[in-house]
Amino acid sequence: MSDALNYLLKARPEALGHYFAFLKDAGKHLDPKTKNLISVITKVDVQTERGLKQYLKRALREGCTAVEVLDALLMAFPTLGLAKIIWAVDVILSMDLPEFSHLGSTPAVQVAPVVSKPAWHDVGPSAGLKDGEVQRSECDGMGLFIYRKARSFAVFDSRCPHQGTTITELALDGTKLTCPKHQWEFDATSGSCIKKGNSPLTRFESKVVKGRLMAFW
Repeated sequence: MSDALNYLLKARPEALGHYFAFLKDAGKHLDPKTKNLISVITKVDVQTERGLKQYLKRALREGCTAVEVLDALLMAFPTLGLAKIIWAVDVILSMDLPEFSHLGSTPAVQVAPVVSKPAWHDVGPSAGLKDGEVQRSECDGMGLFIYRKARSFAVFDSRCPHQGTTITELALDGTKLTCPKHQWEFDATSGSCIKKGNSPLTRFESKVVKGRLMAFW
């Protein structure tokens, strides 16, 4: 329990008492395993690592299996989103629990990759890109960061070279990009990695044809 919650319990016991009574009564018709599994999901939603570890252990003690935990996370995808589910699995793996360790030995389903022939793609009008600025764009399913300097253009893959994490527009600060997963930083004017990592962004060949910026991948 946090210091703040302990303080509130002492300062306003009558108010907090109602709160905890509500929580207890709200789940009185659920079995302990289900109650703790729901609590796991709520802790993932607010990304509280300590709470996730606490309720995960309780759920396992009450008979919940590792596969049931993973299924609960995946079923909550509409509200959690993939980023929070990945965060939760990272926390779970860091706990080194035997219930989850054997799952990693299961052979992954092999899916034949869709191989597309490299081609030129129409990114958009070159006039729409401001001189000296970096802009994020999407083209034919590919996320891009584009930097313009006078009449020259640099087009980069928006995926981090470390683990392929897609870097969003929110990660752009002027001409600096920061990958949200492991905080690799890049100079978006050159693609160079300037902090933590040692691999640059992938740069695509580009050209302007009749006022349209074209990129090759």
